[in-house]
Amino acid sequence: MIKIFIVDDEAPARVRLSTLLSDIAAECPHELVGQADGAEQALQLIPESGAQLVLLDVQMPGMTGLELAAHLQKCDHPPAVVFVTAFDEYALQAFEVHALDYLVKPVRAQRLAQALKRAAAMLATPAFAARQQEKLQQTSQQLRQARQHFSVQERGRVLLVPVEEVLFLRAEQKYVCLRTKSREYLIEESLVSIEEEMKERFVRVHRNALVARNAIAGVEKGVAEAGEGAGQEAWLVLVRDTAFKLPISRRQWPIIKSLVK
Repeated sequence: MIKIFIVDDEAPARVRLSTLLSDIAAECPHELVGQADGAEQALQLIPESGAQLVLLDVQMPGMTGLELAAHLQKCDHPPAVVFVTAFDEYALQAFEVHALDYLVKPVRAQRLAQALKRAAAMLATPAFAARQQEKLQQTSQQLRQARQHFSVQERGRVLLVPVEEVLFLRAEQKYVCLRTKSREYLIEESLVSIEEEMKERFVRVHRNALVARNAIAGVEKGVAEAGEGAGQEAWLVLVRDTAFKLPISRRQWPIIKSLVK
């Protein structure tokens, strides 16, 4: 009996899927363990639900189903994903190999049953978990240019931090610290990959730090308080909405200087 979770921002679509699942329950035994109307709610509820399969809408406000699928891979037990979309088959070919299956709206009972039977067969194979993880990682790499959130593992949960809220990122040993106006988060990504992915939003100020371009409030001469060069006089970048002043390396100084003219 597969544990299923539905994610769709439209209530009628969730109702229709629930009804169809009830209609095919005898043919495809399952348990509907939850529903969500968006990505943030889904990431809070899915790990607790024990869902093995997520019926996931592609087009949702705030975050697409494609990006959510990439974030779901960070759950301790990532569920399989079946996309639900209004696109036709030709538009779906680009990502078909990265999902267990896909359903085209309006979803038909026979097509849903086919997807569930396929899911049941694949979930029963020992190698499925590793294969699904690899597929979702490939999806994540393809979606990096469209990513609007960082996903953070914290106390057994996956939290979403909007990219637009991040003021700066600083490398700290094996982690990267994300700083927003209200607090900080730790992620296991590299500054190099983030800089390459989001170079239009973040600029490097030092070997161990990136700052959001729109978070640069100015520069001043002072003494670096932390990191490499602590205690030495240097140019510091002032970060808006915080008291942080990050040292600017000599190599990056001309770039930062040009941004504050």
